[in-house]
Amino acid sequence: MSITLGIIGFGEVGGIFGRGLRGKEGVDAVCAWDLKFAGDGGAAARKAAADDGIEPVDGMAALCERATLLISAVTASNTLAVAEEAARHVRPGTLFLDLNSASPGTKQKAAAALEAAGAHYVEAGVMTSVPPYGIRVPMLLGGARAESLAATLAGWGMDAKPVSTELGIASAIKMSRSVMIKGLEALVIESYATARHYGVEEYVLPTLQETFPQIDWEKQGAYFFSRVVKHGKRRAEEMREAAQTVREAGFEPLMASATAEKQDWVARLAREGVFEGIEASSPWQEYADRLLKTIKK
Repeated sequence: MSITLGIIGFGEVGGIFGRGLRGKEGVDAVCAWDLKFAGDGGAAARKAAADDGIEPVDGMAALCERATLLISAVTASNTLAVAEEAARHVRPGTLFLDLNSASPGTKQKAAAALEAAGAHYVEAGVMTSVPPYGIRVPMLLGGARAESLAATLAGWGMDAKPVSTELGIASAIKMSRSVMIKGLEALVIESYATARHYGVEEYVLPTLQETFPQIDWEKQGAYFFSRVVKHGKRRAEEMREAAQTVREAGFEPLMASATAEKQDWVARLAREGVFEGIEASSPWQEYADRLLKTIKK
C-alpha cells in the first residue's frame, strides 16, 4: 500500500516525523502545512522544508487533497481547531494520527469531527520528549484503527503500541503522566531557585540525593530548567489540557493548574530574553541566578 504523509504543523516534532518517515517503505511522499509557510518569513520556512525533502503546500485543503495519512503535530491549544479544519477538507478513508497533548474530551471531540467527515481518527499519547528518540519515541495509540496503524508504524521502525479501541484512554495515560513529570519540572525550578536565594542548595540537593539516589539531582535539575526555558509555552498549554483531564475526572486540578502557571511564567521570561546566552548544557545555577536577578529588579 502506498502512502502519502501529510504533516500538520512543521515545527520541532512535525519536522522530526516528516524527515524520519520520508523514504520509508510504502511512503511515496511527505507533504506539510504550517501557518508559518504563509506568514512573514514564509518563503524561508518553505525552503527549509523543501531542503529536508518535504513538500510544503499552500493550506489545509491542499494537504488533505494529497495525504492518505495525516499526522497532526501542533500545540495542545490548537488540537481541536486543527482537527475541525481538517474535517472540512479531508477525503473519506484518510487516516488521521493525532500526536497532540490534549485531554480525553478534546481528543473525543476531534475524533467526532473527523469521523463525521469519513476519516479514521487515531489518538496518540506521546510518552516522553520526542527529540532524543526521533520517530522511535514511545507512543500509545487509541481508536478503532489503532492496532492496524500501530503495525504500519512498527514497520517503519516506530515504537507505537495500541492500548484501547476506546478513544481517550491513550490520552488519559499521557495526561496523568504529565501531571507528574511537568509538575516535577515546576517543583524543581521553584525549589532550586528558592534554595539558591537562601544559599542552602549545598544542603538541599544532598538530601534529595539521599532520598532518591537513582536520580542525579544536579544533572536532572539542569535538564529541567533548560527544557522549560526552551519549551515552557508548549508545556504550559499541555498542562492546561492536563488540568482539563483532571477536571473531566471530576475534581479540581489544583496541581496541574499551578504547574501550567509556573511553566508559563518561565516561558514569558524566556521570551523577554532573561536567559539569553545560557547554553542548554549549562548548570542549573545559571538559570536560577537569572530568575533571582529578575525578581530582585
